[in-house]
Amino acid sequence: MNARAIQLVALVVLVICTVVSGAMLGPITRQTERSGLRYTDVSVEGAPPFVALGTAIGALRGLIVDILWIKVNYMKERGLFYEVMADAELITKLQPRFAAVWAFHGHNMAYNISVATQTMEERWEWVNAGIRLVRGDGLRHNPNNLVLHKELAFWFAHKIEGYADDAHLFYKRQFCEEWHDVLGPPPEEQAARVAWIRAIADAPDTLAEAERETPGVRALIDRLNESVTPFGDSLRFEPNIQFLRQYGVWRSVKEQSAAAEVLGLEKQFATESPFFKAFDEIAGDPDATEAWDVLVRYVRRRVLIDDYNMDPVLMADLTEDLGPVDWRHGQAHALYWSTRGSMYGEPRTARQNDIYNIVNNDRLRLQAMQDLARYGRITFDPFSSELPSRFSEPRWIPAIEKLFIELYQKHYGTRGAGGDTFIAFLENFMSSAICEAFRSGEFERAEELMAMLDEKFGTGAQVPNRKYQIPLDVFVVNQSKGEYIFQPHLAPRDTVASLRYGFREGVGRDREEVYENTVEFVEQLIAYFKGNEYNDYVSRFGEARMGALLADLEKTRVRAFLQLMTDPTISLNERSTIWGKVDKFEPTLRLEVYDQIGPSLARQFAQHELSQKYAFAEIFPEPPGMDIYRRQRALQRQAEEQATDQKPRDTLERK
Repeated sequence: MNARAIQLVALVVLVICTVVSGAMLGPITRQTERSGLRYTDVSVEGAPPFVALGTAIGALRGLIVDILWIKVNYMKERGLFYEVMADAELITKLQPRFAAVWAFHGHNMAYNISVATQTMEERWEWVNAGIRLVRGDGLRHNPNNLVLHKELAFWFAHKIEGYADDAHLFYKRQFCEEWHDVLGPPPEEQAARVAWIRAIADAPDTLAEAERETPGVRALIDRLNESVTPFGDSLRFEPNIQFLRQYGVWRSVKEQSAAAEVLGLEKQFATESPFFKAFDEIAGDPDATEAWDVLVRYVRRRVLIDDYNMDPVLMADLTEDLGPVDWRHGQAHALYWSTRGSMYGEPRTARQNDIYNIVNNDRLRLQAMQDLARYGRITFDPFSSELPSRFSEPRWIPAIEKLFIELYQKHYGTRGAGGDTFIAFLENFMSSAICEAFRSGEFERAEELMAMLDEKFGTGAQVPNRKYQIPLDVFVVNQSKGEYIFQPHLAPRDTVASLRYGFREGVGRDREEVYENTVEFVEQLIAYFKGNEYNDYVSRFGEARMGALLADLEKTRVRAFLQLMTDPTISLNERSTIWGKVDKFEPTLRLEVYDQIGPSLARQFAQHELSQKYAFAEIFPEPPGMDIYRRQRALQRQAEEQATDQKPRDTLERK
């Protein structure tokens, strides 16, 4: 065969192969999409020409994504965070299953761009946008990716529930308010809370199913729309998140908000809001109670799935299996996403032999539950200017022990991050919980925790020991002293924290034994440091460190009360209650702090809804005998100043 014939045959083969490969490209692309591979066969709207061309060709998409990824990282290193947005979005559209870019894109919005804005509202919008991006599109395209779950859980734990961002208090309030509208406040009792969230999980999946289950659900929506039609054609009720927000406002005003009552908001909303009037007429209709309950549960279920990409069944399972989850708390969402990552992302990650992502995700689960135990109980009034109040929730402790056992066994053989990591976590957490319970007067709970600790790490340990076979008060003293020997600066912090709890639980709730126990702890601590052999130590710079610490401790009661009364994270109602009762426990404390807290407290009060109905002196009255106390303090200061002036003169005379 001559050369020309060979060329003709090769040309025919080339044409046939090109035609066949072109015909196969579409089915192959569709199969990769169905199989969860990375590529997309859809051109990205508004993309540069080379991107559109690469998408059409198919084979060049990977190269284009590599180029864009290099460019994105280069711009990030130069701090061009806004400029990164467009290219990162292109990558997610070209390769929606490139999980690392979703994580990068969300982090850039939640961390880098948010802190470059000028207002807290802007910051929150960018933080929320990063969370929505990964929670929604990112995890819908990559439902089994552990790293995305872990990153999302970390953002809830660190960005919202942490303290590193200057706007963290604003984030906490906005997040709490959002979920207060979506789900409402949960029932207090655990059995009722489980039934409440399980009812949402079991709600009908469609409006048609809701109507079949309870005839009259559609009629409720029609009635709602008919009631607002006279106010404009654009006003309509749809079973979506806006419906829940409008319903949340109505329910808070009618049933939950003390601030709304003080401000007279019910009358105002009834006059000005067509939606509020519609809820008044229909949600309050006793004949519609059953259908209304089904409608609300159906909408909540759909909003959780459609708007938040969350599984109501898993939410109910977590509440039933672990503890009293309050979904208004950011750590509840950190727990949800880290748990979901463990369930669906871990098998794939294990195949990739990336055990340390699994370990870090499991640590997030434990840390979320630890924080929920420490401050997982929330009280919140959406119409108050105050921040959500948070309290300890000891009902989480048994769940933490249960998860510890699971994770200890799971990671026992993991090199560098094995069972010893989780042993240290649980032992430290349980020891801390025992001390907190004891100082708070919860002696029975402290004994129970002590028994659990002994079972795991004492007489029930693999190598039995009697470390925890000692009286409870001795254990607490030893634990505290062990910390203070090496970190004495922790003593003032612990005494303030203990006294704050004593004021809130002991004084505010008339639990005299709680407050007496916290005072006893402070006095024991002062006695310990007075007898410390290093009490007279003076540094080479002339600093009497232990003496200064001791003086600090002796002022702790006043300082703790002063901090408590000016703390904006504690409601004015609670502070007012404590203010009115504290004389029974500490007769001179109000006298000592009144002039110091007055200006700050008055400013907070002026911005609060209570100021529209009451005078400051009615809520925080001046304590009796204040004038006499002021005169005595003036004479005391005068005597101190004279004594100070006399010292230099005495020194000169001796010389």
